[in-house]
Amino acid sequence: MEIAPGHLLVATPALRDPNFFRTVVLMVDIDDEGAVGVVLNRPGELGVGEVLEPWEDGVAAPPVLFEGGPVRTEAALAVGLLRDVGDVPVGFHAIHGRLGLLDLDTPPELVEGSLSGLRIFAGYAGWGAEQLADEIAEGSWFVVPARREDVFRPSVESLWSDVLRRQPGELAWQSTRPADPESN
Repeated sequence: MEIAPGHLLVATPALRDPNFFRTVVLMVDIDDEGAVGVVLNRPGELGVGEVLEPWEDGVAAPPVLFEGGPVRTEAALAVGLLRDVGDVPVGFHAIHGRLGLLDLDTPPELVEGSLSGLRIFAGYAGWGAEQLADEIAEGSWFVVPARREDVFRPSVESLWSDVLRRQPGELAWQSTRPADPESN
């Protein structure tokens, strides 16, 4: 599958980098200069209200900052889901269907009622031109379609295996691999 915004990268068992071990990454931007995504299954300890208080009531449960990736961890990136494609609020940039990025400098009252889901990430995952293609070719990532519920589900502990389990053929089998093959 060719990778595009709105697709998921699922770390293969071969990817042992602690930044990405068993992660599921939502791709939010891809062009000739590189690619950007956010890790969906790494909830952080810090509550949204502790750093972005105006957005605390608008985020999906759990109301914490997610660890979006190892790049620019001091910056926040928000992924939202429109209720209606015809009602696009100020500061929203669509990436795939109703899914998009929301500028957190937008006053929350201008967005109120327009989103059915919002998640905020501290940092992001980034790749230079050709770097992601090389990692996919070497077997570090599976590329699969995303579902809206992958992005905003309240419990993410089993996201990695759940995403793989619903894939056809060999990928579904990968969902049963233990995190530590030595404990098998």
